[in-house]
Amino acid sequence: MFSGRLSEIPRTTSFRVALLFLLLFGVASLALFGYVYWRTAGYLRAEVQANLTRQIHNRAGLELPELLREVQEHAAKDPEQHFPQALFDASGRRLAGTLAEQPPTAALDTPIEFSRRSLSGGERRVRGIVHRMPSGEVLVIGQDIQDLLEFDELLVSAMASGGVLILILGLAGAIIAGRTSQQRLDAVTGAIERIVKGDLSERLPVRGSSDDVDRLAVVVNRMLDEIERLMHEVKGVCDDVAHDLRTPLTRLLAGLERAQRRDCSKEEYVAAIDHAIEDAHGLLLTFRALLRISEIEDSARRTGFVAVDLTQVAADVVELFEPLAEERGLHLSYSGPAQPAWLQGDAHLLFDALSNLVDNALKFTPAEGRVEVRVEAGEDSVEVQVRDNGPGIPEHEREAVLRRFYRSERSRHTPGNGLGLSLVAAVARLHDLAMSVGDGAPGCWVSLRGRVVSAAVRG
Repeated sequence: MFSGRLSEIPRTTSFRVALLFLLLFGVASLALFGYVYWRTAGYLRAEVQANLTRQIHNRAGLELPELLREVQEHAAKDPEQHFPQALFDASGRRLAGTLAEQPPTAALDTPIEFSRRSLSGGERRVRGIVHRMPSGEVLVIGQDIQDLLEFDELLVSAMASGGVLILILGLAGAIIAGRTSQQRLDAVTGAIERIVKGDLSERLPVRGSSDDVDRLAVVVNRMLDEIERLMHEVKGVCDDVAHDLRTPLTRLLAGLERAQRRDCSKEEYVAAIDHAIEDAHGLLLTFRALLRISEIEDSARRTGFVAVDLTQVAADVVELFEPLAEERGLHLSYSGPAQPAWLQGDAHLLFDALSNLVDNALKFTPAEGRVEVRVEAGEDSVEVQVRDNGPGIPEHEREAVLRRFYRSERSRHTPGNGLGLSLVAAVARLHDLAMSVGDGAPGCWVSLRGRVVSAAVRG
């Protein structure tokens, strides 16, 4: 099982990225080490060559007796023969110095390398120059480069060892990265499989590292939250439709059946038909409201958004409902800033949403009550609030009232279909508005808060 999972690691993106990084790093390191080796070895050899050339230049103009003395004094000062020198006659016989024989050379005054036997009996490499004096003698000046060659070998060995170590560590890191990525992918895949099987409460794991996978998981989880909410809403709609439409359909059917079973006068038939038509119109209004909410929730409507002055929308709503408020003995008021409060959206939908809020407030507020529409604008946000001093909404129902067809027990006998606040919630989601329901002590308040439109967007 594990070996099978291990074979999948090379196919992971993390492993391939780590391997690519290792390749690039290895090439860069090899180039760097090569450059360092080339510059270091070249510098040391150039120093050796410069020293040899300087020694030849200093002795090239000396007479034979003086040259012999110089070579003999140098031999005495260099018992370890780090800088071997020797003077040979034209026949190759050594006249002075530490070299036993004249090294073979193809050309004079050019760098050569040859071997010599050290005092300990080992072979050591020497770099030197052979120069013929005006009098015919041959001067050989050299420098032991055995340590330099060993340094070259050590540097190459270090480069090779470092390269192998980098390769091992890089492969280990790539395997660890691939394994970690595989484990995270397995966790995400497992969560997705459970979601596919129907567990909509499942969420993708988030480690809290804020990396790419975490950010993707957070976005997907938000999407799953919305899907779960919609699924629960659909289930609730089905239950509520069955509950709320059963009564008018039963009443409609019962009225028609009664008219069919008994002998009725023309007036009674007309009354039965009128009641049936009234019930059918009520059902049609309910379905139209559902279609309206579905239309509002279509995000394509955002393409037609423009800058809307929320203060003007609120003022228009209050003006529309003032006669109804006076008829019911209620005080409807409006307060807002003197300057426009701009919001990006659809003016008609915002008007419908505020109208539903005000209509609900007027419907449930008793006589002599107050309903207030208030607009507040800040630097970054704008908020519209509808507040009343009616019976209010219990805290445990403040989320439920936003569901389609939901009606509390106290409002069961009030005309309506339970879709008003659902429509407001749909408009709020379409406009990215934060919708809140709170306790007005007494009564309740409902607010919609969104971002202010910048001057550039307003044009």
